[in-house]
Formats: sequence, C-alpha cells, structure tokens
Amino acid sequence: MQTKNKTKTNRKPPNSKLTRKQTFDDLVSLFARLRAPGGCPWDRAQDHRTLKPYIIEEAYEVVEAVEERNSKKLQEELGDLLGQVIFHAQIAKEDGKFGIEEVIAGQLEKMTRRHPHIFAKTKVKDAAEVLLNWEEIKYREKKKERPSALDGVPKHLPALLKAHRIQDKAARLGFDWEHIDGAFAKLEEELQEFSKAYAGGRKKEITDELGDIFFTLVNLSRFLNVDPEGALRGTIDKFTSRFQHIEKSLKKSKKSFKEVSLGEMEALWQQSKKRNLRKKPRTK
Repeated sequence: MQTKNKTKTNRKPPNSKLTRKQTFDDLVSLFARLRAPGGCPWDRAQDHRTLKPYIIEEAYEVVEAVEERNSKKLQEELGDLLGQVIFHAQIAKEDGKFGIEEVIAGQLEKMTRRHPHIFAKTKVKDAAEVLLNWEEIKYREKKKERPSALDGVPKHLPALLKAHRIQDKAARLGFDWEHIDGAFAKLEEELQEFSKAYAGGRKKEITDELGDIFFTLVNLSRFLNVDPEGALRGTIDKFTSRFQHIEKSLKKSKKSFKEVSLGEMEALWQQSKKRNLRKKPRTK
C-alpha cells in the first residue's frame, strides 16, 4: 500500500469548492463580461474614482475578519478585495493603460528585486536587516519621484496608521530611539508641554501638543509591537459594550439618563467591567 505524503504542499485547502474550470482567468473574464457592451449597467458606469470607497471598505473588512479569527469570512473578504483589484485592472485595460497581466508581472518583478537575500547573493542576519534593505532598495528605485524616504506613505491613510508607518520607515533607516526608555521620556516631556499649553489657554499650542502626545503614544506602541489602530479599536469596542450595558440596565428599570446620577451610571459601568472579567477568554 502506498502511503500518503503528509508534507505535500499542493493540496487543496479544507472544504475547497474549486474545480478545474474555476480559475483566476475565469474571474478576470467575468469582470470583462460585466464591463462589456450589454453587461451590467452599474459596473459599466464605474471608473477608478467611483470605486475608491469600495476598495477601502473591502480592505477594512479583511482586517475585521482577521481580528475575528474567522477563516470563512476572511476567505470571502479576500475574494471581494481581489475582485476590486481585477475591476480596476479591467478599467485600465479598456483605457489602453495596463491589464491584470501587467499588474501581476510588475509585482513578481518587484518582489524578486526587493528580496535579494532570496533571489540573489545578498546576506542578511535577521528580519530587521531585511526591512532595512527593503527601504534602501525602494528609496533607490523611487528617488526621482519621491525625494524623501517618507514620501511613499499614502496621504489619505487614517492618522493613527499613518503615524505608525512614518515612524516605522524612519526607524528602518536608523532614525530611532536605542531603547524604549527614550520613548517613555519623550512622552513625559510631551505631557509636561501639553500641561503648560493648557494652563496658558493657547488653543493652537494645545492642539499641537496633543498631537505630539498621540504621535509619541504611537511610537511606544511600535516599540511594544502593538498595532495602535487595533488597540484603539479594541478600546472603542470595550467602551461601546460597557455603555450599552448602562443603556440596557436603565431600559430594564424604565429610567432615562436624565433620571439617574453620574454615580449610578458609574456603578453600572463597574458592573459591566466585572461581568466582562467573568467571561471565559476565547481559545480559538
């Protein structure tokens, strides 16, 4: 009897519904059909600009699926995001600019070029050196159109995420605290400066110093390998859950917010915290 090779890597994923006819090319052809004369009126009316909100939305839904550790949802959302990529490529092809083939070829060439430790003879000692090489290669490639190493950070990223990316890029090039103690000291300095600005009642300085505090907190999160965007979303969810407990409790007792004191609401808030602590953590 022939034994199965357990290390085989080309097996289909569990519960896969793929058939021989369901290929990447079929998906590309589907979008071409939707855009063709006689295709879908809505799809035919779209362009790169009108599709901007959708690709952003799909990217965030991928992130949500990852955070929920929901493989089925992640599979679906990755498909939706891939659909957006193909959609944009199809529009560009109709405009005579490029197609999905050029997108794929460009990505293959770029990833090969930026991994010389895999596809050339460059030697690296760790992941940090890989990132440094990546930034240096990218800077050489883009120095004419992007004079600064920070120019590659998208302008429209959410501010928290943008701060993290800018700090990360600067750190990869060696502009960073040697130890997290430097970041803590910087936070203390910024808090003191904020207190002075607040005491002086100077609105612009208050705004500037508050921004510095946020920026420094993001820097701390980077040192701690904590995603600041994810950490803040988690806190938002936690606050929402506890506030909704207050709402439900008031509704149950047939009271409105105007009929209870801040102390009573705080008691309900603490009650919600204790309930959350009693919940068993999810293991999967």
